[in-house]
Amino acid sequence: VQLQASGGGLVQTGDSLRLSCAASGRSIRSLGMGWFRQAPGKEREIVASISWTGVNTQYADSVKGRFTISRNNAKNTVFLQMNSLKPEDTAVYYCAADDYSSAGKYDYWGQGTQVTVSS
Repeated sequence: VQLQASGGGLVQTGDSLRLSCAASGRSIRSLGMGWFRQAPGKEREIVASISWTGVNTQYADSVKGRFTISRNNAKNTVFLQMNSLKPEDTAVYYCAADDYSSAGKYDYWGQGTQVTVSS
């Protein structure tokens, strides 16, 4: 599966952005999906994940209550709604897919989209 993330940009503190991750090559219906981010000089961290059913979601503590992950299997797309953005949210954001072949391991990765939040 190929993943294409989009929707990043330069915003101000408190603004919102909606990231999209469009998949191609196979349906994401049976895949867990996740959003990760990596800030300069920092390790990549998981931001949010959603199970293949869409029922289970998890968030990093730093984004709980501000970010929402969702999926539209009919459109083969996953979203990350980011509200109340802070400068510390500045990072390159990546989407990834987990085919559940290895526990806790994401198997497919898209290119990143830059999110920059100015203070």
